[in-house]
Amino acid sequence: MIKKPRVVVLYGGTSAEREVSLMSGRGVFDALVSRGYDVELFDIATQAIENIKAYDVAFIALHGRYGEDGCIQGLLELLKVPYTGPGVMSSSIGMNKIISKKIFIDEGLPTPDYMVVKSYEELKKAAVSLGYPIIVKPPQEGSTIGLVKVESDEMLESAFNESGQYDGELLVEKCIEGRELTVAILGKQPNTKALPLVEIITPDGNYDYDQKYNRDDTKYISPAQIDPKLTEEIQDICIKAYDALECEGWSRVDVMLDGRNKPWILEINTSPGMTSHSLVPLAAKAQGMEYADICEEILKSASLKIKSVCKG
Repeated sequence: MIKKPRVVVLYGGTSAEREVSLMSGRGVFDALVSRGYDVELFDIATQAIENIKAYDVAFIALHGRYGEDGCIQGLLELLKVPYTGPGVMSSSIGMNKIISKKIFIDEGLPTPDYMVVKSYEELKKAAVSLGYPIIVKPPQEGSTIGLVKVESDEMLESAFNESGQYDGELLVEKCIEGRELTVAILGKQPNTKALPLVEIITPDGNYDYDQKYNRDDTKYISPAQIDPKLTEEIQDICIKAYDALECEGWSRVDVMLDGRNKPWILEINTSPGMTSHSLVPLAAKAQGMEYADICEEILKSASLKIKSVCKG
């Protein structure tokens, strides 16, 4: 009998997404325990981080700063503890929506027009240049934290204040109105694969933090009822976005499908949520995988990404 590794589920942390991470981590922990793994939960905000080196493999269930931005990935590389998800560079770039958009554009992938602003005066100019409606958001937060849809001049100041509390510079995008989709990606180039599309339908068309985690009237449809050829096209551009950032293991790409059926990449999430309301488990279910199945597949993809030539 092959002994299963000692697994640590990293969760909690100090980011604005701490509460989501706590839910994700508990879900992953329960799933892996059900499959017979020796698992422990580890809150990086309250436990001595050097103790992570006692484990064989780490499942990263952290979201946001210090957990999804390359910081914890770099620590795990130094500790020589294999971990789930993309590596240091991919995580850092994926977390920064401005840098990742620049790469998407360079790769010829469709993403909404945008501007970067650092002041309220610059935001007013961006609104004129892009035209309403616009999306204002902090470029290094997730779970739609700090994101505001702005439809008029009267909303600009409150949007600036809301988003500006999280970052010194803000990402302002042309709002793409249409169908909201997300695509879970697994694997590593050249064997990257996309799971079935998930469509998100909210009562008021605003998929914010409250709709994601606190309400039950948001509808999730997977597989999304979209023409097979268009589905394949959307999956293809999402795989290209994933590969462009050299992601591996797993990630999730958020997409808007406009009224002309043109897909637009919004962002990539390199450590997606794994709560009861999360989208990767839903996509996996449409593929015939249970929650524990997807957790185990992600765990088995864990690795060190930096191949050191140094001894010791």
